[in-house]
Amino acid sequence: MNELTAVRKRVQSIDILRGIVMIIMALDHVRDYFHVDAFQSDPLNPDTTTPILYFTRWITHFCAPTFVFLAGTSAYLVGTRKTKADLGSFLMKRGLWLILIEVVVITLGWTFDPLYRTTILQVIWAIGISMVLLGLAVRLPYWVIFSIGALIVFGHNILDYPEAARKNDVGFFWDLLHNGRFDTYAYAPNRMLIIAYSFLPWLGIMLMGYCAGRLFEPIVTAQSRQKKLLLTGLALIALFVVLRLMNNYGDPFTWTSRSTALGSFLAFMNVQKYPPSLMYTCITLGPALIMLALLENVQNRFAEFVKVFGRVPFFYYVLHIYLIHLATVIAFYIEGYGAKDIAGPTPFLFRPVQFGYDLWAVYIIWIALVLLLYPLCRWYNNYKNTHTQWWLSYL
Repeated sequence: MNELTAVRKRVQSIDILRGIVMIIMALDHVRDYFHVDAFQSDPLNPDTTTPILYFTRWITHFCAPTFVFLAGTSAYLVGTRKTKADLGSFLMKRGLWLILIEVVVITLGWTFDPLYRTTILQVIWAIGISMVLLGLAVRLPYWVIFSIGALIVFGHNILDYPEAARKNDVGFFWDLLHNGRFDTYAYAPNRMLIIAYSFLPWLGIMLMGYCAGRLFEPIVTAQSRQKKLLLTGLALIALFVVLRLMNNYGDPFTWTSRSTALGSFLAFMNVQKYPPSLMYTCITLGPALIMLALLENVQNRFAEFVKVFGRVPFFYYVLHIYLIHLATVIAFYIEGYGAKDIAGPTPFLFRPVQFGYDLWAVYIIWIALVLLLYPLCRWYNNYKNTHTQWWLSYL
């Protein structure tokens, strides 16, 4: 079985929450490929967006931090039946494998460029390198891991100030660590690297997720766990509100009121994901922890449906990227585009800048994709549960 997403008795709330965010994540990626304005405007710009477009993009903010946090929690649960040395070794190997998959498999899925003229470091890279570092850290005392994680999450925005002083021109290694905002680096003729996810803030989230794993040990009652998750979630939301009102720390971009109450609210909620600011982390993980508490004893058809995705998240992630891009290729030719239109100003082949449909069509494609993925994920989940090959730990 996949050791990083399974325990002897699976934690249902983790599987359900992870499944929900995986489904929501697909909406954002379908929008990237199929919405007509995806490459032409910022859906979170309160001055140009619409409420439904803003919501479509903003709701997907929950996905990456929740996924990374729960990856840390799952690592802790795996560690309850391993030695620290074995857990560290597994996490480091798993992390290096994820980095390789990001560069070789996932980049190809995003670009469909077999020449790999562009390599993109995204969330799987960030999880991979964070997992490697977590593998080194698991031998440390619990309080040290917690302190490091908290220091990163609550303190990394201090780095915003020297970055701003240098107008974000901080160089490759700093971009890789913290500042990367889709900065590009040429490493060979006609070859470039895009840093979408700088890893330090995501490492902090994973470390905190690892420490939260203690709440799911058998000695902790469900009532105690739910109470702590609820209080922590509410505290994070409250901290977001306080910091946003103070408007001088926790996000590199301050907000200003608009001419309408709705515009002001959209500006207030528009926080930075690349890299994830403290405010972004608070307003995403806060509600996620509350949901984790409320999902503790949920048993219904919807929960059974989403759990399938939550139990095979990596399989789902890779597959959904390829299916979305393949569907884009089909639509590309149906819309009358030809060979001369395959490559454009972006790294994503078969996706012209002007291509796409209205937002309602994006939602239809998203629902169809999720329904198509369900039987595939259910089959793979059943396969994992009935087979013990070593490579299943990496998929």
